[in-house]
Parts: sequence; structure tokens; C-alpha cells
Amino acid sequence: MAEMDTSSSGGKGKHKGTKSKKQSTRVDMTPMVDLGFLLITFFMLTTTMSKPKTMDLTMPKDTKDEKEQNKVKESTALTILLGKKDEVYYYEGLAQDPNASANPDFFKATNFANKGGIRDVIIKKRDQVAQLRNAKGEPEDVVVIIKADDASTYKNFVDILDEMAINRIQRYATVDISDQDKTWIKQTESANKVQ
Repeated sequence: MAEMDTSSSGGKGKHKGTKSKKQSTRVDMTPMVDLGFLLITFFMLTTTMSKPKTMDLTMPKDTKDEKEQNKVKESTALTILLGKKDEVYYYEGLAQDPNASANPDFFKATNFANKGGIRDVIIKKRDQVAQLRNAKGEPEDVVVIIKADDASTYKNFVDILDEMAINRIQRYATVDISDQDKTWIKQTESANKVQ
């Protein structure tokens, strides 16, 4: 016959000598704290490294009164015109003289190249104005006037602003391009066969 073992019946009755083991409900949080600190460190570093880089640009107030506008001396001014295909045109002064275009060396073309580019032109003009300032004892500084053509790119505009920061040009202005400037650009592009 078959026998049944009833000695260890787990049920409602209490038995001597056997105690039920209770599982611990405590969770060890030490690894979670380590993970939290690693995540905080990671996000602090990546946030600092991914800051957008901006350039400070101080703009004057708009004014209708011509007496309140800043006047620029012809001898300290350098006008830079941005053309298409990374071409840069420049002339010294403000070109308010109608006979200025009669001089073949007046309107010149260059580019953003490291050697012989617009940076060298800016440095040369800055040095000329510094010599003029030392000779006269007047607090003069070079003033760069930037004019962008319709065919120029936003990248070229940012590049020329970078050149102002690199060459420590304190006074510069962005001005709308005139019809005369557009004519000179077209004449120079056709002479240099720029498409």
C-alpha cells in the first residue's frame, strides 16, 4: 500500500522546529547613486562643450537727424564689398568723389585667401592709419565699411566679421550697397570673367 507523508504539510497549523524565512525587502541603492553621478557628470560636460559660439555685435541707434550720425574721415575709411563666389572688392575712402572711378587702381579685387587676401589689406590700412595717428597726434582709428552685394553669401558676411575680430578692428559698419558700387562690381567681374 501507498503511504502518505503528512509530517511537513505546509498549511494552517504551527509546527515545532520549522520557521518560515522572510525575504528582505531592502534594496541596495549604491549602484544607482554611482549611475546618477555618472549621468550628472556626463550632462554637465556635454552641455558646456555644446555652447553655441556667438560674436558680440554692437549696433548704433537708428537716427534720422544727420547731425547725430557718426562721421567718417576719408583718410581712415576702408570700404569692403562682398561679391559672389567668395570675391571681395575694396577701395580706400568712401568713394563720394564722382571722379574716383577714373583712377584704375581705385577699385580692387581680392578674396579670403590667407596670403595676399583681404586680411593683408586690412592690416595694411590699419598700419597706415596708425602712422597717420602718430604723425598728427590725433586719436584716429581705421573705420571699415562693409557692403554686401545681392549675390554674396551669408558665409562671406560672417567671414568678414571674423576678420574684423581677428584684426582687432574696433570701428566697422554694415551699410547698404549703392548702385555705383554694384556697377563697379559688375565691371570688375566682367573684366575678370567671373561667372
